[in-house]
Amino acid sequence: MRWSATSLAVLILGTAGAGYLYYQHLNGNIQKGERSGGDSKARRTEPNAAGQTPLNILMLGSDSRSSDANVALGGGKDTRDNPPLADVQMLIHLSADRKSAAVVSIPRDTRVDIPACKDPDTGKTYAATNDIINTTLGRGGAGCTLTTWENLTGVYIDHWMTIDFAGVVSMADAIGGVEVCVNQNVWDRPLPRVPGGSGLKMKAGSKKVKGEQALQWLRTRHAWGSDPLRARAQHMYMNSMIRTLKDQNVFTDGGRLMGLAEAATKSLKVSEEIASVKELYDLGMQLKTVPTNRITMTTMPTVEDPEDANHLLPAGADAEKMWAMLRDDVPFDDKGGESAKTKATQTASTTGSDQATDDPAAAKGEIGVLVQNATRSDTLGPVSGRASDIARALVGKGFTKATTDTTAALAEARTLVRYPSAELAGDARAVAKSLGIPTSSVQKSTDVSGVTVVVGADWRSGTGYPKQETPKAGDLPGNSDAINGSDTEQCMDVYKPYRW
Repeated sequence: MRWSATSLAVLILGTAGAGYLYYQHLNGNIQKGERSGGDSKARRTEPNAAGQTPLNILMLGSDSRSSDANVALGGGKDTRDNPPLADVQMLIHLSADRKSAAVVSIPRDTRVDIPACKDPDTGKTYAATNDIINTTLGRGGAGCTLTTWENLTGVYIDHWMTIDFAGVVSMADAIGGVEVCVNQNVWDRPLPRVPGGSGLKMKAGSKKVKGEQALQWLRTRHAWGSDPLRARAQHMYMNSMIRTLKDQNVFTDGGRLMGLAEAATKSLKVSEEIASVKELYDLGMQLKTVPTNRITMTTMPTVEDPEDANHLLPAGADAEKMWAMLRDDVPFDDKGGESAKTKATQTASTTGSDQATDDPAAAKGEIGVLVQNATRSDTLGPVSGRASDIARALVGKGFTKATTDTTAALAEARTLVRYPSAELAGDARAVAKSLGIPTSSVQKSTDVSGVTVVVGADWRSGTGYPKQETPKAGDLPGNSDAINGSDTEQCMDVYKPYRW
C-alpha cells in the first residue's frame, strides 16, 4: 500500500510538473509589445448598470518578409528589409453583455491622419502625417496602428494581435480547413500590366482551404476586383472558421485545444497585457459565448480619394455612424430582441457622461471655457471662425469666461466637451447642455487643462449643436457590406480577367 501510494504521488507530481512545464513552454512562445504607440484621445466606455464594459481587439495581418518562411510564402525577397505593412486590419468588438460581436475592417489603402508614434524597440520617433493606414505598422509597430484607429474612431481599443504569412498557414493547418466558396473558377495570377497575385487557383463551388491555400484566399485582391471586396472574402473566411471551431468543440477537446494553443502562441504577437496563455484562453472563452447569428462582419464605408484614385477615404457620416454604434455599444445586428434594443438606446444616451460623478456645476460666469476649431476632416478643410462663433454664443448664454484657442485648426470627427478632473465634470456638463451637446460627448481627458469645447466636423455651422439620431440595433449604413456569422450562402464573384 505504501508503494502504491508513493507511485501515485510521483505520478501526480510528475503529471503536474509536465503540465506546468508545457504551460511555461506556451508562454515562452508568445511575442509581445506595447499596447499604444502614440498620443490617443480615446477613453474607455463607462460600465453599464451591471458593471460590464465592451472589449475591443485590433487584429492585424502583416506582410513582413523578415523571415525565410515569410519570403517563401509571400515572395518579395528584394523587399525583405522594408518596413512591414498592415494590409489586413480588423477591429473586433465584443459587447459589454458578451451576447453580440461586431467586426469592422478598414481597407489598407484608406488615407487617414496618423499621429506621432514612437517605436518601442528602436526608440525612433515618427512625426505625425497623413498617409494610407497600412503604413502605420512600420511607424512604431502595432501600437501606432492602434493609436491611429483610436483617433479615427474615438473607440478605446483594449488589445492588439498581429499575425504574419507563416502564422496564418500554421493556424489554418491547426484548424484543419475552412470552407470557402467562389461562383466561378478563380486564378489570382500576374497579368499583363498587372503584376503580383496570390496564386489562388480554385474551381467554382465550395471547398475547404487550409495551409498555404488559406493564406492565398486571405491575400487575394485582384481576382475579387478591389480591396473592400478582399475584406468581404476575409469576413467569409472568418465566419466559416468560427462555425468550424464551434462545431469542433475545441474548448472541450484537450487534444484539439493543445494543437491550437501551440499554433496560436507561435503565430501571434500580442499587446503585453494579454501576453500569457491564461489571458488568451480567457479571451477565447469570452468570444466563445457569442452565438454565430449575433456576429456581424462589416467594412468601414469609404469613398474614392479625390487626390489619388487608388486610395480611399472614410465616407463621412456613414463611417461616423458605425463608430458611434461601437462607442455606444449598440449591436450591429437586430437579433437581440426588443429588450436588447431598448437597452442599447439607453446605453447610447448615457455612455461617457461620467455617471459616477455627481459634481455640481459652478455659476456660469465662473466657468472658464476654451473653444477649439476641429472642423477639418479627411474630405473638407476647416471652417474659418468656428471657435469664435461658439465662444461668442457661450458668452451670450452667460459663460462670460469663454475664450478661443488660436492655435492651428484641429481635426475631430465629432464635437466633444473635455475636462481634466472630476471637480470640473459638472461644469463640463453644464457647458454641453447649454449648447445642446449630448452627455455621451462629455469626456474626461488629461489633454486639457480646463473645460474645452472641441467643435468637430459634425458641427460646421450654427451655434446650436445639430440634433443627432440615436443609433438603433442593426441600423448599419447600407454601404457597410455586412455579413451575418450564421450566413452559409455567401460566395465570392470572380473579376472576369481572373477566371479560367
